[in-house]
Amino acid sequence: MKYSLLLVSAFLAWSCAQPVQEKKETAAPGFSTSGKKIEVFTTAKDTNLRLAHTGELAFQKAVQPKETEISIFVNPKKSFQSFLGIGGAITDASAEVFAKLPADKQKEFLAAYYGKSGIDYSLMRTNIGSCDFSSESYTYVEDGDKDLKTFSVAHDMKYRIPMIKRAIAEAGGHMVLFASPWSPPAFMKSNKSLLHGGKLLPEYDQAWANYYVKFIQAYQKQGIPIWGITIQNEPMAVQTWESCVYTADEERDFLKNFLGPTMEKAGLGDKKIIVWDHNRDLMVDRANTIFGDPDAAKYAWGMGMHWYETWTGAKPKWDNEQVVKESYPDKNLLFTEGCNEAFTPEGYQRWSNAERYGSNMIHDFNNGTVGWTDWNILLDQNGGPNHVGNFCFAPVHADTRTGELIFTPAYYYIGHFSKFIHPGAKRISTASSRSTLLSTSFLNKDGKMATVVMNGSDSPVTYNLIVGEAETQLEIPARAIQTLVY
Repeated sequence: MKYSLLLVSAFLAWSCAQPVQEKKETAAPGFSTSGKKIEVFTTAKDTNLRLAHTGELAFQKAVQPKETEISIFVNPKKSFQSFLGIGGAITDASAEVFAKLPADKQKEFLAAYYGKSGIDYSLMRTNIGSCDFSSESYTYVEDGDKDLKTFSVAHDMKYRIPMIKRAIAEAGGHMVLFASPWSPPAFMKSNKSLLHGGKLLPEYDQAWANYYVKFIQAYQKQGIPIWGITIQNEPMAVQTWESCVYTADEERDFLKNFLGPTMEKAGLGDKKIIVWDHNRDLMVDRANTIFGDPDAAKYAWGMGMHWYETWTGAKPKWDNEQVVKESYPDKNLLFTEGCNEAFTPEGYQRWSNAERYGSNMIHDFNNGTVGWTDWNILLDQNGGPNHVGNFCFAPVHADTRTGELIFTPAYYYIGHFSKFIHPGAKRISTASSRSTLLSTSFLNKDGKMATVVMNGSDSPVTYNLIVGEAETQLEIPARAIQTLVY
């Protein structure tokens, strides 16, 4: 003990005698605040501000922030995941409503979502076969056709495929599109129904794996490239609509023994396979089972999440995303579905619906998510069509009686991310000194930083934006979201 104390004393004496080396922070290579202006865009409750340009500010030299001040700290020297994109789902419901719009409103709608003058979506989901947001239940094969000789996507040619093609064209010809099944054909399932859960019967494992291949090939024949698939929408939910239950072991075994090898054999090994595609509450268990098995994990690009774990009355489990990302850093996290339920026309302008998007997107990105996918991009004045009456909100609704497009606050909140953060961007370390403000930042490939700040309180907030050795001061209105581009 005496020997150890002598060593410590000697070390302390030596270290105190050494000259202090001051650490001078510099911006990351490729990014500097020097000469840059901050463009401010704002959407706020009880105002006319909707993605509005509300200011241009200059940086000045940063000083030590006070404890009494609220600050957002951005460190360009620390970067994290690459950004895949933001978008929404073109379901049968969305496509059917779109087809009922007048031609000028169709153009307005596509430009609003996919054009550079709109919110510039770059990610898309669609359904394999029918889902609740279809006008009816259907499959792509005749009953009992195990060999899939009758496979045809003719159903989708009427509404969905034409709309997807137009959306991709509006986006400049490129789109990251993934597809999800809600149920295998009824004859392949234990309950002999597309609805009410049930399980895939083991004797149809190979036929069902072939079904994904047929779908991808059929869509690509129509000029629609499929980037990836999820194995099953909400595999732990028994729903009144199309659904199919997989335990973690069952999904793992189907992936490693059938779906993965079948995709590779068909020359589709480059397509991304996404597991889980359900709520954040059980995602850690699913990750441990599938990603913990090397023979299954090698086929999985990553994991998809929904936000509906709050149906139990619990709070969102964003921390589970971090657990999965830390445990399996080579796997990607993708938010695959979220919407506001229980549609009523009185709720079109309900601000809390938009704030649910803003809060979830910021937390999801800060916990490692690479992309974010809304549910239906368009629904009608009833929150449908939906063949089981599960009517919900979309960011944009259409009154098919008049052709009117109704843009909800959620559209603008999503746009504060999708319009300013582009595929290939890197998330940058960002933190707030108060829980009053939520924030995240991404550095785009063109060298522009986008910092999103959300104020969920009922009072305006003055805050410092501190980026390395530079800072500026801003104010965000009550119940508002801002994007700062610099």
